[in-house]
Amino acid sequence: MDLMQKLEEIERNYLELEEKMGLPEIAGNPAELQKLARRHAELSELVGTFREYRQVLQEIDEAKELLKSEEPDLAGLARDEFHRLQPLAEDLERRVSLLLLPRDQNDEKSVIIEIRGGAGGDEAALFSADLFRMYSRFAERKGWKVEILSSSETGIGGLKEITARLDGRGAYSLLKFESGVHRVQRVPVTESSGRIHTSTATVAVLPEAEEVDVEVRTEDLRIDTYRASGAGGQYVNMTDSAVRITHVPTGVVVTCQDERSQLKNRVKALHILRTKLYDLELQRQHAAMAAERKGQVGTGDRSERIRTYNFPQNRVTDHRINVTLHKLDAILDGDLFELIDALLTADEAERLKSLEG
Repeated sequence: MDLMQKLEEIERNYLELEEKMGLPEIAGNPAELQKLARRHAELSELVGTFREYRQVLQEIDEAKELLKSEEPDLAGLARDEFHRLQPLAEDLERRVSLLLLPRDQNDEKSVIIEIRGGAGGDEAALFSADLFRMYSRFAERKGWKVEILSSSETGIGGLKEITARLDGRGAYSLLKFESGVHRVQRVPVTESSGRIHTSTATVAVLPEAEEVDVEVRTEDLRIDTYRASGAGGQYVNMTDSAVRITHVPTGVVVTCQDERSQLKNRVKALHILRTKLYDLELQRQHAAMAAERKGQVGTGDRSERIRTYNFPQNRVTDHRINVTLHKLDAILDGDLFELIDALLTADEAERLKSLEG
C-alpha cells in the first residue's frame, strides 16, 4: 500500500469514528465514547495534515496543466505557482510520514526522574543538585508541577540522590532522552589549587505508571519501617515514619522518608515502585528490539555518557548528536529547549530512515 492509499484509509477510519461518536448508543456509554474520542483526537492532526497535503498536490497538478498554455503570461504564473507549491508539498509529505510513525505509548505521561551522584564525591553531589535545579526550572517554564518523592542531601548543599515527579502532559516525550550519565568539568568549590575536576551524575527518566499499567500484589511486597534521618535537633523524627518497600520477585527496593507521616511515605513509595516495575518491563521490551534501535538516539542504556557540561568554556555538548552550545548558564537555568529540539529532530530522522529502509 502506497502513502496516499494508507492516508486515505486512515481518513475513512477517522470519518467512521465521527459517525460512531454521534450514535445514541455510544453517546449513552461514557467509557466507549471516551475511548472513541481519544482515538479521534489521536488521528486529527494526521488527517488534517493529509488533507492539506492532498490539496497542495491537486494545485500542483493544476499548475502543471497551465504550464502547457500557449499564453506566456499564464504559463509564467503557473511556473511561479509550481515553484511555490513544490517545497510545500515536500514539507507536508515529511510531516505526514512523521505522523504515521508509531507513537510512544508513554509520550503523554508525566515522569519520575531519578538523579544520583556518580564519580566525584561531594562535587558529584553538588552537580546532582545543579541537574535537579535545571530540570525543575525547565518544568517551571513548561508550567509543570514538581514534587520531591525522596532525597538524600549532603552537608554542603549537594544531593547524593533525589527522586521527583514532574507532573505535566507530554513530560516524557520531552525528557525521555535525558537518561544516562551527565559529566561536569569545573573547578570544585572545595578545590584550593584551581584544578579542573571531572565528576558525573546519572539521570533516569521513567514514564509515570498508572495502576492499570502494572499489577503490584501485596503478597509480593516486604514493607519495613524505620526512623527517618534528619538534620538534627528539633527536626529529628522520633517515630518510625520512613518506609522501605522490597518487591520480592524482582528485588527492586524503594525507600521514602520525606514525609513525617508513615502512611504518606508508604503511598509515595508504592507509586515509585509501580513506576520502576513498569520501567523494568519497558527495558525488557527495548532489549528485544535492540538491533532495530541500535542507531537511534534513545538507546535506553543508562550507563551511556550522553552529555558534558564544561564550565571554563561555558559549553554543553551532547555526544549522541554531536551538538555543542555555548550557553551553559542558560541551560542550567532550565533553558533546555534547543537541546531537546535537536534530540527530537535526530530521533525523527533515524525513525524515518528505518521506515524507508
